[in-house]
Amino acid sequence: MALIKNWFPTDGDTFVTVDGFIFNVFGYEHPSGRVFSFLKYVPYEFRTLFHVRFLERTWKYGGLRLFRAEKLYTAQNYQVFLETFRNNFPNYVYFCPFRGKEVISAPLNSIKKVYVPRECLRFLTKIKSKDSLQKTTLDLINLLSNESGVVIEDFGVHGSIALNMHTSKSDIDIVVYGSQNFRILERAINKLVEAGTLSYMFNNRLDVARRCKGRYLNKIFMYNAVRKPEEVDLKYGEYTYTPVNQVKFYCTVKDDSEAMFRPAIYKIEDYKPANSVSTFPKDKIPELVFSMIGCYRNIAKRGNKIEVSGMLERVENLETGEIFHQVVVGTGTSEEEYIWPL
Repeated sequence: MALIKNWFPTDGDTFVTVDGFIFNVFGYEHPSGRVFSFLKYVPYEFRTLFHVRFLERTWKYGGLRLFRAEKLYTAQNYQVFLETFRNNFPNYVYFCPFRGKEVISAPLNSIKKVYVPRECLRFLTKIKSKDSLQKTTLDLINLLSNESGVVIEDFGVHGSIALNMHTSKSDIDIVVYGSQNFRILERAINKLVEAGTLSYMFNNRLDVARRCKGRYLNKIFMYNAVRKPEEVDLKYGEYTYTPVNQVKFYCTVKDDSEAMFRPAIYKIEDYKPANSVSTFPKDKIPELVFSMIGCYRNIAKRGNKIEVSGMLERVENLETGEIFHQVVVGTGTSEEEYIWPL
């Protein structure tokens, strides 16, 4: 658990607010005094305010009984969350002047506790009486560290285990810090799968492309990447983002060095429009695909072809005046935004 005054909010960190909401931090750019985030758990007393379908199972955090939406990351649910906060908890809504729209963002003074994956792993190692899932989690991370050579200090845990609200049926959510470490770990896991120590879990074609979900012994695990501090080079307010048009196109991934993070960034080339409204002059052809949706992390490598549907944005550097275009997947306004590997 981190002290808020020393906390640098990083994608995947989790925090609990004074109202009992549990959020995950989104991304690495945040306004002064606020954190961009998405809602993960809703306290029992507020569930009727949110007009979404909740999972039947519940979670317990201390004395709180918590509910989670059946679908966390749909555009429709995001708009419901936004409207509910606007009407009942307006301090969680922030108008971003650089994007020209309202977004969910928690003020720092509303945050009661913070859970940083790296620190949660350190805490887990110090627990004297570990339950079966906690032991399995540490065994898995030690296995991955030994096989890959990535030091334990560059791993973390998040999800229900990090908040000590897991059950014996919970999955294991692992974080690895740094793009290079992620690529090393990716190769190590593949070797462990070939050796039969681990197995991949494929529920859909995105799982097949990402290979970030697997099984260790009888437990499902997922692993994702988080930027190290030296890999965070953007600051809030450096750019303005103006939506242009919904587009659909095909392209080739030119650079995948930031594809494992959230937001996932793919540098692209060979832009081919899929319809007439996606045809643009050369100066508007996007250079980047920028995914806000976590399931589209790491689904394509350099040289792979992808199909993309999203919002074309005009991006301006406020300091230099440089202008370029990118396509955002996961604007929270349309369900028809995606990246498919071809």
